[in-house]
Amino acid sequence: MTPINKDAVLVSRQPLGGPYVLLTLRHAEVARASRAGQFVMIKAGTSAEPPLRRPFSILTVDPAAETFRLFLKTIGAGTRALAALAPGDLAQCLGPLGKPFTAPPPGREALLVAGGYGIAPFHLFCEELLRAGGRARVFYGGRTAADLQVREPFAAMGVPLVPTTDDGSLGHHGRVTEAVEQYLDAKTGPVALYACGPDAMLHAVARLAARRSLPAQVSLDPWMGCGVGTCLGCVVWTQSAAEPRAHYRCACTEGPVFDAREVVWPGEDGAR
Repeated sequence: MTPINKDAVLVSRQPLGGPYVLLTLRHAEVARASRAGQFVMIKAGTSAEPPLRRPFSILTVDPAAETFRLFLKTIGAGTRALAALAPGDLAQCLGPLGKPFTAPPPGREALLVAGGYGIAPFHLFCEELLRAGGRARVFYGGRTAADLQVREPFAAMGVPLVPTTDDGSLGHHGRVTEAVEQYLDAKTGPVALYACGPDAMLHAVARLAARRSLPAQVSLDPWMGCGVGTCLGCVVWTQSAAEPRAHYRCACTEGPVFDAREVVWPGEDGAR
């Protein structure tokens, strides 16, 4: 579907702990056509300033109500402006954008690895997997328990969730990839890895998948200015097995979801 550029109306705002907030917006096309892993480019208000919208993964959709939901962590001016919207306020929205996750073959369990607000695309992905008769397990990591704000929806779907925290305040004490490794050590059936979060975590998941010869998809989050492949601000260095040389691909149009084996990670030069 061609992405639709129009104003979205804020329906509700739900503050969570600390800097986190859930926003529900009305935009019929995003609600009806979005797939897990896709995103919107959005900014608060209808004025020309600030000029750039920011990308956010789509957390949930409700086609009947023509709404979609975003999970925000307020970090800079753009996210603070979005979090400050009141019901009825408008936001400039372009979407849905990007390449979604691809479900694993039947019988292969999907292990979803999230770091912080990287949990966002996995709620919708679990819904898609469950509708198709698939199975999923979520590994949700953060610095502290306060960073793991979106846990209950997975329990409501019956999807197992393994929390991990750097400080040990909730779940496994340590990195989220350590919990994934422990599960894989005890697991006998086939699995596929999916990851969304900080770059270092994504690289760690890619290395884990390579060591164990597991398929893995990663959702990358480079700087993004337009969302439609024009500004080239979000290019990532990639090389497939069939390509003799690495080359740049736009994360906004050819991603943000990539096969982890095709990403040339920092420190890996590729065949340039």
